[in-house]
Amino acid sequence: MRRNRLILVAAGAMLLSATATLASEPKYVFFFLGDGMANAQIQATEAYLTTLNGGSASLATDLLQPENRLNMSKLPVQGMQTTYDAFSLMTDSASSATAFSCGIKTKSGVINMDPGGTVGYKSIAQLAHERGMKVGVISSVSLDHATPAAYYANVQSRNQYGDIDEQLAASGYEFFGGGGLKVLSAEAVGEKGYTVLNDRESIMALKDAPRDKVICINPWLQDSAAMPYAIDRPDTNLSLAEMTGVAISVLKDDKQGKGWKHGRNWQKHDKDDGFFLMVEGGKIDWACHANDAMAAIGDMLDFDDAVGVALAFYQKHPHETLIVVTGDHETGGMTIGHATTQYSAHYDKLLGQQNSFTYFDQKVLPTLACKNTFESDVDFQALVKSMFGLDFNSLNDYQKEKLNDAYAKSLCGGNDNSESENTFLYGSYTPITVTLTHILNENASIGWTSYSHTGVPVPVYSIGQDAELFGGFFDNTDIAKKMAKAMNIRQALPVIR
Repeated sequence: MRRNRLILVAAGAMLLSATATLASEPKYVFFFLGDGMANAQIQATEAYLTTLNGGSASLATDLLQPENRLNMSKLPVQGMQTTYDAFSLMTDSASSATAFSCGIKTKSGVINMDPGGTVGYKSIAQLAHERGMKVGVISSVSLDHATPAAYYANVQSRNQYGDIDEQLAASGYEFFGGGGLKVLSAEAVGEKGYTVLNDRESIMALKDAPRDKVICINPWLQDSAAMPYAIDRPDTNLSLAEMTGVAISVLKDDKQGKGWKHGRNWQKHDKDDGFFLMVEGGKIDWACHANDAMAAIGDMLDFDDAVGVALAFYQKHPHETLIVVTGDHETGGMTIGHATTQYSAHYDKLLGQQNSFTYFDQKVLPTLACKNTFESDVDFQALVKSMFGLDFNSLNDYQKEKLNDAYAKSLCGGNDNSESENTFLYGSYTPITVTLTHILNENASIGWTSYSHTGVPVPVYSIGQDAELFGGFFDNTDIAKKMAKAMNIRQALPVIR
């Protein structure tokens, strides 16, 4: 895992303009959404980072060192938001994204519509686009997944990928980047006036030669049209930070201007109309669903590096920029601490994991065959040690028994458990893989309670013009309303399409 992080903002520089003093709305608005990210994911990542940098995750003096903290957690304005939707304490990403983009509660699975699916609402991105701002949408998962879709689409079900793709192509937004599309082809999107790029060289070239209406798809889509986990990413692929940098170059292209509402009054601006950019770290959620702490931490760091890119931009435009960072819900019931480790933290145990659960399932397991038991399969033991850092001989009897059972289910066709017991033990994941990550995480002092979302409130971090709006304790629907207030969008949310 990366040893040279992108840490853009020192504490003193960040206070340059925690809240700008000029009487104007932010011209450049960044909204960063860590899917599945709550306090536990943030604290675990900082504990890992402390260990990676040679410190101890058990020492406050080490944990508090600036290089061991995330860019987001050092932002000067901090708040907390509730995450439940219209009918569930545990929201899904469609209803939470609707809250963020439209300012309404809806039911799980619905995007930018009322719970009955009869009334559609405009997103904050659409309202920004209507007033002349450029708009960009980035996600590490597919661009038609629930969170990114909430900034351009209205559908009764998040699974209506064909409809979502058509609405993406019709949006007219200047930039999309990250994963691919589930249904619509590049050719079909091109017919709507978009240029589709899917190689690193062409995408990075946009930094020097930006163009409007471009869709940048990562060269390798690992699973479900998503970018690979950061822990699996080859050098030929793009990081979320790189994609964010490209988006800024496209959105802040000064060649064309339409007019900018500055100082609360419409004035002609010769070049730059401002932009709204939403960036989602979507695979934090997927890793936490699978209870894979290292895959989640890797994508947390990748996501935070993207925040760092926005902060570097903010330093150049402190009185015109607003950055807001939050999560949509917590995933996995991640905890800092475990029954077997009590008050000890051993994040050095995580350093041995080389790849994500997905990589292991896709690339490794298909090459293996049953050799009776895990305990007797010395080749598999060696593989596990090299990929997860787990030495079978150092495990306790209970852990060995769990591995033998999971090995039998995954490689030998054995299954003497009831369906409900298997669901409790493994969720919908490969038994041997989730058992390996569980043991590794437990040894490091990380626990899990779920393979789904949980209902805890999540933090909100912000900096820049009107950042003070995002301090305190509030509901997730208030994110959109506060954003609209900061951007001086005059229509009261929600706005019916």
